[in-house]
Amino acid sequence: MSTSVSEKPTGASAEKTTTAPVGPLVPLRDRLLQSDKARTQGAGTGADRDLSPDQKKRRNIVWAITFGTIIGGTLASMRFFFPRVLFEPKTRFKIGYPTDYAMGVDTKWQQSQRIWVVRDAQGIFVLLAKCTHLGCTPDWKLTDNKFKCPCHGSGFDIEGVNFEGPAPRPLDRCLVEIDATGELVVDKAVLFPFEKWSDPRARASVA
Repeated sequence: MSTSVSEKPTGASAEKTTTAPVGPLVPLRDRLLQSDKARTQGAGTGADRDLSPDQKKRRNIVWAITFGTIIGGTLASMRFFFPRVLFEPKTRFKIGYPTDYAMGVDTKWQQSQRIWVVRDAQGIFVLLAKCTHLGCTPDWKLTDNKFKCPCHGSGFDIEGVNFEGPAPRPLDRCLVEIDATGELVVDKAVLFPFEKWSDPRARASVA
């Protein structure tokens, strides 16, 4: 058996090996600076550059909604760390001196305190201006000498007794007393229904 040995060509028939020229070596620091500069200059290009104005607008809206949701959730969670305080108007207050009121019904406090001050021969009592039907505020009708509810027509006489309409019972009276200075003091937190009108605190005795 014969063995053939191939020999590499030499001379002019030999293949020439081509080597790429090697450029100057760039220090690592310079390469990093160039890379960082390329990234900086490329901001707003690439995928961002390929977006249409409508797509960019929609993206901005999505971001705005996202941040708004985060901020809203944060504010909502913060309210649990602060107590909720309700400031209600005082139920006890002064209404002046007995001499400030003539005989009959005085409506000066109807808007601010929702009461009527009534003076008769026995003294002064205070009616809560709240209809006993559905809670509307009646009006004093001087010509008819009665309190008339504008909602469903309930009527009450000067004492507060119901006599017409759907109101089921008379008006409530408020606590009224005279303090050490001689002024009338009303407390709407203490009410007297018709059955308790005889309570001394439901009327202030005046000369």
